[in-house]
Formats: sequence, structure tokens, C-alpha cells
Amino acid sequence: MTAARSRGIRTARATGLLSVVFEGDRSQLADIDAVTASYPLRGRVMVADQPFAQGRAAAGIPAPGEVWPDSRLLAALGGHVGSRLSIGAGEFRVGRVLISRPDEGGTFRGLVPNLLMNAADLTRTQLIQPGSRVMYAALFAGTPGRIDAFKDWLEAHRRPGERLRDISSTSPQIKSAVDRARRFLSLASLVAVLLSATAVAMSARRYVGRHLDAVALLKTLGATRRFIFWLTASQLLAVAFLAAAIGSAVGYVTQAWLVYALRGVLASGPLPSVSLAPIGMGFLTAGALLAGFALPPLLQLARVPAIRVLRRDIGPPRPLLLLAFGPAAAVVVLLIYWVVRDWRLFLGLTAGLAAFIALLVLAGVVLVAAAGRLRTRAGVAWRYGVARISRRKADSIVQVVAFGTGIMALLLLGIIRNDLDGEWRRSLPADLPNYFFINIPPQSRDAFVAYLHARGARTSRVLPMIRGRLTGIDGRPVEQMRFADHRGEEFANREQNLTWSAALGADNRVVAGRWWTAADYGQPLVSISTEFERWLGLRLGDRLTFDIAGETLTVRVASIRKVKWDSFRPNFFIVFAPGLLEKLTGTYLTSAYLAPAAAESLAHLARRFPSVSIFDIDDLLADVRSVLDKAVLAVQSVFGFTLLAGLTVLLAAVQSSRDERRYESAIMRTLGASRRTVLHGVLAEFAVLGVISGLIAAAGASLAAYWLTRRVLDLPYVFSPWACIAGILGGGLVVVASGWMATRSVVRQPPLVTLRADI
Repeated sequence: MTAARSRGIRTARATGLLSVVFEGDRSQLADIDAVTASYPLRGRVMVADQPFAQGRAAAGIPAPGEVWPDSRLLAALGGHVGSRLSIGAGEFRVGRVLISRPDEGGTFRGLVPNLLMNAADLTRTQLIQPGSRVMYAALFAGTPGRIDAFKDWLEAHRRPGERLRDISSTSPQIKSAVDRARRFLSLASLVAVLLSATAVAMSARRYVGRHLDAVALLKTLGATRRFIFWLTASQLLAVAFLAAAIGSAVGYVTQAWLVYALRGVLASGPLPSVSLAPIGMGFLTAGALLAGFALPPLLQLARVPAIRVLRRDIGPPRPLLLLAFGPAAAVVVLLIYWVVRDWRLFLGLTAGLAAFIALLVLAGVVLVAAAGRLRTRAGVAWRYGVARISRRKADSIVQVVAFGTGIMALLLLGIIRNDLDGEWRRSLPADLPNYFFINIPPQSRDAFVAYLHARGARTSRVLPMIRGRLTGIDGRPVEQMRFADHRGEEFANREQNLTWSAALGADNRVVAGRWWTAADYGQPLVSISTEFERWLGLRLGDRLTFDIAGETLTVRVASIRKVKWDSFRPNFFIVFAPGLLEKLTGTYLTSAYLAPAAAESLAHLARRFPSVSIFDIDDLLADVRSVLDKAVLAVQSVFGFTLLAGLTVLLAAVQSSRDERRYESAIMRTLGASRRTVLHGVLAEFAVLGVISGLIAAAGASLAAYWLTRRVLDLPYVFSPWACIAGILGGGLVVVASGWMATRSVVRQPPLVTLRADI
């Protein structure tokens, strides 16, 4: 605790032990937690005035001399608020009914009722004696950076028998939602940066084209190549600083607005204040983008020959291939790795992006080659538009790449956002089970389920459960084995919850091996989860030895399952084939949805089936839904920023050839073409470029979405034909609209003004 406080981390203590609680002549075994004043550090303790009622946030912890039993305990004792409970040598008043605690998480902390008391009262009970079984817990809360560093310190100094738990182990539902949102936001930010890089490259091309004459004139006046280089470099640095400063200011204001807008939503307190690290990252990103995508084109200006003053058809020398594409490729690769930090994902994204750009380039080359044949088979406007594609080969290919990249990025994020949002909402329907029932006796199983159904409850599958300990792997005792992950040691050194089932649950998916059939009944087979496989280093075919109720059983790993732990339905790390464990004594568990007004029924159920443990997860569901709502808001906000970046790419691609269009429009109108014909020709050109780019972008987005949803976000992928339709039609319409907005002033400008300006 001293080490934590020295690092600026808030602390609290909790002492847990089992004891019998008395209310008059009635008694009940309870899990007692004595907590200090700063408990629970984060979140809220929810209490009520009667068992199984709607909870409200408690102010602090129980006062000295007061206890808060949970609904199961108070209902089993037949007590109420104000009752006197005897705990050890002390007597305490029931001040509130404990509904939920933030450190309960989504796993079953214990199979007995819970009671919360003040740590100052623990000595009054005289429960802690030599030989007592007591669990001491230290709670820590602080900023993410300090907590991560302190977690590493705890891992390095953890003693045998100590366990380190965080959100990943206490609430898999919230962890899953946060992880998926984080991955999407990382991908969205990466896409936004890459789109911005494309816009920078297109803008730099136009800048170079517009300053060729000025640089040639400077060279006739004696300017050296070195002078031109430092002149362009200083301009680039000034633009980088100004862009980073504006972007940082906009980001700061946006965060302040979000905090203000979410002030009624953020129940856990205000967001951390902004630090200088994101501002520094903004400046670094701006500098990297300009160095990779703007500097190489600008360096060409230093090589413009002075003779261009007399011959304006002479452009800058072609850059070396490495100089033209090397810095940009290096920046893209570094950005991808900086965001994903995973070699397999990094290689997949890099290879996929390179293949997609190569496909766009190939499509541009094919389009340019085919444009010459198509232009003779339509009207004047169509011939003019298609002729531009064929005549300006390099510009057309570049625009196909820019349009395709922008459209693909928007489609990809749109598909993933919809899949993510749909999966979240499907995983938390209104009638999701909000109660878990554990320790259902076999002889009472049918009566218990019938009782729930009679009161309108909707139950999920009823599974058997028995406790067992893993004792050996392939004949080696687990005590003599060392595991790479400390969670493997925890699994090997404690009892496990085991079950058996003939059917594979809908929230389970076999990723290796096979699920058993009716012919495997009674065979020594077991199915393990991917977590159990990874933490213990297991493989298909390994032989596991268990000690179950004093009997030794050796089974073979027949399959490995990917379990959807955030389904809020009973699931197990280890599932046996049917016909092996039925003869051993065990209990059953199930989950059910009960309407909010079920408090009286649950109190009666606790008295009728006293051995059944009832877990109320309504508050947990509310917390998960709150997290998902915040995640959806964050996803939508980042998607909006990315949409703006994509539109910026489209406008930059259109603007890159604006000067050439202005000159060609003046020539066409001088030769007798009407303003309408010229405008229709421009729109025809953009329509062809947009449809071709949209078609390739739709295919690329669908393939990328399939790979990312399955490999990165762990979501089911459903092909949507609307994505292809949106890519083809939407791409064409958006590009045409962007082209019209950017070139309408060019077409409307009098030809004489344009031609005089170019003299």
C-alpha cells in the first residue's frame, strides 16, 4: 500500500471471510467483507430498503455498528432493515440491503450470500483466530499510466498465493465492449491519418504545378537549387507548425465540448485533463505526413529548368522512384505499426493496403487504355469527358487511386461500424437474463424451473455443475509444471467448475477439433476454451487428469472452443462429453430474465429453495449498457471525423487538376463549345472515375471488413449488398458532386480572363 501511495495511487482494503450469521433462531452461512472508508474507489455500491429491490447509490460504507446484508442473505434469514444480526461475538443493525458492488464483476465471486461491514467492526466479531481462513484484498485506483506501471511492479513482486485481478478478469462483458471499441477507434484514427496523407499528397501535386513558372523565373534571376530547396522547406515547416497548432486547438475544444455534453452521462466522474502528450503527437504526425507526402513533390521544384520561362511545356524532371515513393511508404508503414502494435495484424494491413493500391493503379491503367475506344461512341460532352481521361493518363490514374482510397475507407468504416453496433445491440436485448441461479439440487431442478416459469420468467439452458481439480497433463503432475502465463498456474492450483453437455451452445464456436456426436457418449473426451488452451499451453489430443469428488478421471482434449463470454448465459472453460460425470453428485445452474417487479417472488424463492444462490446482475447489465452507449457515441464521433477526412481527399483530388480544367474549358469555349457542354463533359469524366473507383472500393471494403471483423474485432461478418451498391452509385454521385462544386466556377469564368491570366 505504501508503494501505491508513493506513486499517487488511491488505495482501499477489504478483508473477506466466511461465517455464520444469525437472526434470532435462523442462521445462514455468509461471505463477510469488511472494507475501509475509501471503498470502493471506483463505481458505486448500490443499496435498497428491501431485498431484490431497485438499487440506489450508497453514500460511503456501513457506519460502525451497522451492516449491509445482500438480498439473498436477508431473505433467507427473514429479516428486514432494522433487524439485529449476530456475527461472531458482535451484534449489528441492518442499515441497508446490499444490491450490488462494483468489484463483484461479471463472474461468480462466491456461492454464498454476501454481507458488507465496516473494517473498524471486524475486531468486535472476534472471527479472526489462529487457523481462520481469511482473504485480504488491496484495491487500487489511479490514472491509466500510473496503474499500468504499478501493475507491472505488482506482477514482478507478486508472491505465491497472491492473485492480481482487473477488469479483464472480473467483467468479461465490459472488457469485450471496451476492447472492440478501442480497436475500432484505433483503426478509424489510422484511416483518418492515411486519408489526410492522401489529401496532402494531392494538394502538394497541385502546389508544385502552380509554382513551376515562379521557380523557373527565380532561377533566371540567379536563384540556386539550394536556395529553392530551403525556400520550399521553410514553407513546409511553417505549414506543418500552423496545421498542427490548429489541429491541436480544435482537438482541445472538441474534447472540452464532449466533456460538457457528456456531463450527465459520465457517472464515474470527469474525464482526465488534457496532457501535452497528444499535442506533441499531433505535431509529430503532421510533420511525418508532410515529410512523407509533401516534401518529395516539393523537392522537384528545385530541379525545374530555367528554360521553362520560354517553354512552358517543360515540367520538373521526373523524380527518382525511391525519392517519390520511399518517404511516403515509410511513413505509412510506421503509422500502421504505431497504431496496431501487432506483427500479424501489421503485416496483414500493410499487405492488404499495398494490394489495394496496386489494384487501383491497374484499374486506372486499364481505364485510360479503354477510354480511347469509348469516346467515339457517344455525344460531344461524353467524348470530351472520356477524352480527358485518355489524354491525361497520369492524372487519371492518380485520381482513381485517390477516389478509390477515400471511398474504400469510408465504406470500410461504415460496414465495421454497423457490424459493431449491431453486435452490441444484439448482445444486450431487453429480455437478456438478469439473474443467475447456482447450486440447484438435482432433485429440485424441475420444481425450481417450474417455479420460475410460473412467475413469467424466461430461462436459458440448465446445465449441471460439479467441482474438480486438474492434477496432471499428459501424465505429469501439474505441481511440477511451470506455465508461461501466471493464470495457468492459478487454473492448475485451484478447483474448477466442470459441466457436461451433448449440445454445443449458440455462444460457443469450435475452432479446433470436433464436437462430439451421439456415438461418443461415455467416451473420455473433453472440450476446453481458448483461454484454458492458451494459459496452460494445451493442444488437441493432450490427456488431462482430474480429481472429481475423490475419483480420478483421465480424458483427451477433443476440441477447443471460442466462448462468447459476454452473452450473459452459463458457460464453462471445461465441458465433458455426456455419460462420464452423471453418476457423480453435482448441482445445476441456469439464468433467467425476471421483470423488475419480481422482488417479492425472489424473496419467496430464496426461502423455498434455501440452497440456491441467486445472483442479481441487473446493475451489471446497466453498467455494460452504459459502457456500450459511451462506446457507440465514441465510434460515431470518430466516424464523423473520418468522414470529413474522406471528403477532404475527394475535394483535394478534384482540385489537383483545377488549373488544367480552367485552361481547357477556356479553349473549348473559344472554339464554340457551350458552357453546358463543357460542364457536362467534366461531370461525365468524374462519373466514370467515380463509378470505377467505387466498384473497386466496394470490393476492397468488403474483403477488408471480412478480415478485420473476424481477425481483429472477433465479430461475425455478414455480407451486405448495400455496401457494393453504395460504393458504385454513392461513389459516382459523391465524386460527381465534388467535381461540380470544384469546377463550376472554372466553367463560369469568361474564357478571355483565363487566357489572359495564362499569357
